[in-house]
Amino acid sequence: IVEEEELNLKYGAHHVIKLFTPVTMCMAVVVATISSITYYTEKGTYLVYTPFHEETDDAGTLAWQALANAGIMLGVIAVMTGLLVLAYKYRCTKLIHCWLFMSSLMLLFLFSYLYLAEVLKAYNLPMDYITLAVVIWNFGMVGMISIYWKAPLFLQQAYLIFISALMALIFIKYLPDWTTWAVLAVISLWDLFAVLAPFGPLRILVETAQERNEQIFPSLIYSSGMVYALVGMADTEREEEEGPVAPRRQGRTGSAGGEERGERESSGGGGQRSRGETRQEGGEDARDGFSDTWVRENTERSRERAVRVSQVETSGNRAGAGPRSGVVTELVEEDEEDKGVKLGLGDFIFYSILVGKASSYGDWNTTLACFVAILIGLCLTLVFLALFRRALPALPISIAFGLMFYFLTKEIVTPFCDALSSKQIFI
Repeated sequence: IVEEEELNLKYGAHHVIKLFTPVTMCMAVVVATISSITYYTEKGTYLVYTPFHEETDDAGTLAWQALANAGIMLGVIAVMTGLLVLAYKYRCTKLIHCWLFMSSLMLLFLFSYLYLAEVLKAYNLPMDYITLAVVIWNFGMVGMISIYWKAPLFLQQAYLIFISALMALIFIKYLPDWTTWAVLAVISLWDLFAVLAPFGPLRILVETAQERNEQIFPSLIYSSGMVYALVGMADTEREEEEGPVAPRRQGRTGSAGGEERGERESSGGGGQRSRGETRQEGGEDARDGFSDTWVRENTERSRERAVRVSQVETSGNRAGAGPRSGVVTELVEEDEEDKGVKLGLGDFIFYSILVGKASSYGDWNTTLACFVAILIGLCLTLVFLALFRRALPALPISIAFGLMFYFLTKEIVTPFCDALSSKQIFI
């Protein structure tokens, strides 16, 4: 029991930092944009899902309009999530990939162009349309390749963070003021139901992916570890003989880690590593939380991966591919636990909406309070994740803390600080 608790603490502490960094960067991009570019704080155009525009000063009218808009938004999100789960459950993968591909295409090309245009206007920077087209084309194509194919892990994570920040800015601009706060509260409750309820759509999606031993779509999930790995037949044979091997530290090696390992093992008559190197990497794995206990618990998953790779090789031989020279490598999807802690891009988006909306009022006290509240909530969520070892909603705790900190700071702390400042009282 003590070893298990130590494993949970190591695993949680290792990935807390890996998730704090991207969440902080995403919120920082949104806050910096809101503070320097007025385009995203100008109102007048709203989403079609928010028919009530809150053009009144009556508190009661504002309340019911905000709740009505939030209800409509929740209905749209619930329907779209349900359609996604049904399509995945009935293996309509081409439809899902086309849907996600088109969404990413619009974000990386159209909305990135609008964002860059506003940045150039705000800072009065000249750029001709030919250069702008070349920049957007290269930026978008590299992003599509990074998300849907292969790229260094850092590059893929950077694109996912940028996409999340871009979506947050779009919601901040096109949602009415009070509707934004209502949507944050309602979405937190929806996240709680969707992930924890027996018939919650996100729970069904995660369980179905685990049953099929498949990874959830990379354009929807931020992973603190590898998103893909090249697994060779030499690795498979060694796993069958020696048992599972704890993964290497992905944060340092990036996406080339699997390829480098395959090259080392395929060279030199079988490619066995030196004992000193093995011990050194074993120590690194232990510091990351991948101890002997973790290795024993992952025996079954390693065997399943070996069976999948052997099936792929067998089917290739039946098709008449013939013998292949060297190590045969296939792109094999790793199991969920092998790739570190996952955080949905929706969580990034709504975290950034909360902090960005707070910063749009020009009060840095509330902005910092919301930022700290979200990180505290995320830390608590990761603690519960280490304890319960199951998919948990990341929005409820962080958004609840963020909303509470925002209104308390705005109504109590800021007026108190202003009163102290006006009377020249320093604490």
